[in-house]
Amino acid sequence: MLVRLLLALLGFIPVIMLFPLITAITSGENKMIYSFASVMIVTIILALASFFSLRRKKLNLNAKDGFLIVFAVWVLASLIGAVPFFNWGLNFTDAFFESACTFATTGATTVGNVEALPRSLLLWRSIAHWFGGIGIILVSVALLPLLGVGGFQLIKAEETGPEKEKITPKITVTAKLLFLVYCVLTLILFILYLIGGMNRFDAVCQSLSVLATGGVNIKNNGLAAWDSAFIDGVTTVFFLLAGINFNLYCRVLQRKFTEIKNNVEIKAYLGIFAVAAIIITVSLVPVYGSVSSAFRYASFHSASIISTAGSVTANYEQWPSVAKMVLFILMFTGGCSGSTAGGIKIIRHVILWKQVKNETLRMLYPQGVFRIQINNRVGRNDVVYGVSGFIFMYLFVIMIVTLITAASGIDLFTSLSAALSITGNIGAGFGAIGPGHNYSIFADHIKWLFSFIMIAGRLEMWTVFILFTRIYWRK
Repeated sequence: MLVRLLLALLGFIPVIMLFPLITAITSGENKMIYSFASVMIVTIILALASFFSLRRKKLNLNAKDGFLIVFAVWVLASLIGAVPFFNWGLNFTDAFFESACTFATTGATTVGNVEALPRSLLLWRSIAHWFGGIGIILVSVALLPLLGVGGFQLIKAEETGPEKEKITPKITVTAKLLFLVYCVLTLILFILYLIGGMNRFDAVCQSLSVLATGGVNIKNNGLAAWDSAFIDGVTTVFFLLAGINFNLYCRVLQRKFTEIKNNVEIKAYLGIFAVAAIIITVSLVPVYGSVSSAFRYASFHSASIISTAGSVTANYEQWPSVAKMVLFILMFTGGCSGSTAGGIKIIRHVILWKQVKNETLRMLYPQGVFRIQINNRVGRNDVVYGVSGFIFMYLFVIMIVTLITAASGIDLFTSLSAALSITGNIGAGFGAIGPGHNYSIFADHIKWLFSFIMIAGRLEMWTVFILFTRIYWRK
């Protein structure tokens, strides 16, 4: 039953592959026409057969089912999405790595010359990025009523952040509302890119990528290929917008402005960005010779890293040490919960900081009772425990990935940078994966490890690692 539900959920892939197929036809890319068409036909047959077989059956999903389905959807989507890369000429390992990078919104790649990719494949990377950003499951949940399935268990397993919430009574309405906000922001960015001088194809691909905070580019030099302060500025703003909890945009539509005003996470998020951008700007003034140029590059890269987009417009490895250190620290932050950003998430840092303050007060007043407050509401103790456990697991995974990568012959700093970048779905890094480099230097078994960690990082760790515990499989 779960397998059939899984195949039915994957029915969205032929829909989004239609656009790259049309591009392949209009561009005369015969190899890619066959690649996309074959995948679409097979997937449609399996999805429709599963859909109609489930129409008359009553399905009740529990939390355990949600974890398994979400992980399986991301893995199978990455596997199916790898077929066009494989047919174009990449080996199977690199093809799966590229596909996992797209759906996990990690801007990493093994392709040295992305401009050599067919137009249809460039569009497919961007579209897969876009759907990975909004969440494959979030999109699918809006369709689950057709099967008579409740979707909150899937949302809980896929949505980022320590707490999940419904912004409307029905979870399908919530999914559709979030998807509408996502589409509107993408459309606005597309129009701004056209105003900035991009052609329609470039504007489509880049706007899809930016809203997903994925960092995938269609030019070898990324957004630096346009050398436009306007495009850099617009992209900076939308990096920040994409890194904000999308529930807050829905609160704007509902005119609940007080909740936005009291939201501590967005204040911390914008505050961290502002401090980072100012420090880097000051350090870059001697490099670029003017405050405006220094601020342009400082704000862009600060927004890119904190939102885990990972796009670059300059070789920051040639910047002063203080600027590089600030960017390195930002790799540990991440964006807001409920956004397309990856990483630890700002709200977890806020919760732990408040707990540090409470522990300090407890040392002064041993008999006192102290509770953290989030958004003017008293938080639960179990949230603190969950956040502590998550951050420990996150850092432990980074340590293990660094160790395994270093054991393969990669230098320690590059190994640590790659582990941080992959776990946080950032893509950009330092050392041998810095600006101008890619992930082709890693051995195949390291790329498979990275692919798994990317998916785990996108799904907030617990969703994936709980599947490898014995207690999960007990009845």
